Amino acid sequence: MAQVTFWEKPGCAGNAEQRRQLERAGHVLEIRSLLAEPWTAERLAAFFGDRPPAAWFNRASPRVKSGEIVPETLDAAAAYALLLADPLLIRRPLLESGGRRAVGFERDVIAPWLGLAEDAKVSEACARPQAADPCPLPEAAGDGLRG
Repeated sequence: MAQVTFWEKPGCAGNAEQRRQLERAGHVLEIRSLLAEPWTAERLAAFFGDRPPAAWFNRASPRVKSGEIVPETLDAAAAYALLLADPLLIRRPLLESGGRRAVGFERDVIAPWLGLAEDAKVSEACARPQAADPCPLPEAAGDGLRG
């Protein structure tokens, strides 16, 4: 069992399923809003590690899906500028436990680090891929951002 800080988009069904998988494995989660954090490039870099800038982006973001933003064309400086201006572009969840940080929810990263049940459904895919609109934010977020 580990204490895990889990940054999510409030109201995201995919993040809710990821939380359930970690809790089912016995972990204790501290849930934080990805949208409410005072992010800096240096702070995000600790989660991204040596991944290329294209791997830092939420592929379910409407701005990425529409082609408005093409992460593969961005260098680190341009990627950080976009992510800091619009945190909905940040790949999620961001995870921290035992002094280690990670971005995304990949079995080959999460299972050896934190442990998951053998039958855990590990996915970063949008839980509502056919929905015309992104998951709404709860009223508490109240900033009008969606994605």
